[in-house]
Amino acid sequence: MRRARRLFGLAGLALAVGPADAGSVWVASQQGARAARIERPDGASAAEVAVAPSPAVVAAGPGGRLYLSHPDGRAITVIAADGATRQWPVPGQPFGLAADPDGRFLYVGDWSGNRVLRLSAATGAVEAEVAVGPDPAGLTLGANGRLYVAEREGRSVGVVDTARMVRIAGIPVGDGPFALAHDPVRDRVYVANVRSNDLTVIDAGALKPVATLPVGASPYGVAVSPDGRRVVVTNQHAGTVSIVDADTLTVAATVPVGRYPEGVAILEGLAYVANWFSDDVSVVDLAARTETGRIPVPEGPRTLVAAQTAPVSAEAGR
Repeated sequence: MRRARRLFGLAGLALAVGPADAGSVWVASQQGARAARIERPDGASAAEVAVAPSPAVVAAGPGGRLYLSHPDGRAITVIAADGATRQWPVPGQPFGLAADPDGRFLYVGDWSGNRVLRLSAATGAVEAEVAVGPDPAGLTLGANGRLYVAEREGRSVGVVDTARMVRIAGIPVGDGPFALAHDPVRDRVYVANVRSNDLTVIDAGALKPVATLPVGASPYGVAVSPDGRRVVVTNQHAGTVSIVDADTLTVAATVPVGRYPEGVAILEGLAYVANWFSDDVSVVDLAARTETGRIPVPEGPRTLVAAQTAPVSAEAGR
């Protein structure tokens, strides 16, 4: 039974992403072992690619490349722009992912090893590693070569200088930080704290928290609109998303979505929300602050990413 197969208990498998290249939204489905592409907010997934069992996090690299982590399989799946797949073995339990925008590196959080690995984006070889706080979950890249790591059991966000692969700071946040997203417009990092039911706002330049906002029950995913004006937080146990006004740092609206919302991505004024228990993706109009539809996807959708559209055949992986 799917509900009994949850990998990490409270940790779950939801991340979020910040702004990404326009194109389409990809969703990783854990039980369905699929990556599905969504191109129309009112239609079904446009393509599916079969991957190894239990994909956790999906991240986008340049040129339409996708990466998926498999904590139980100790591997990363790479999907090329033409839909071809390959696997890289990775030590530990690879979970959180962040792809270097210049295409050189992939950063991978090792859930059980309390470290972040830097992999060659060309070969998957481990080139460097750095120790971080306990149970690293979400990863996001910010300005000046900094990588931010949600250290779930440390109640902190670790900051890594990726040039030296050194942890240079630990920023205190709420209880159970899990997902995070960087806003390059204001140079902020937003952190969803799953146990304290709030959102920490970090001034990334000063490396300190500047606000804490209560949101819904068990916030698991967070994404920032490309203009930096809106932040969307998924509230897993509440079955809602919170839309945060980044100017006033207040919750502007709470919108009901599907069952157990986890990952979220924003594309062209719409938030796409992975509903793990209802096997669909909610589409939320951020201007109207309402759910406009749901798209069926393979079983167990957990995470999403907005990415450049890759020319994958609709029959790929089927």
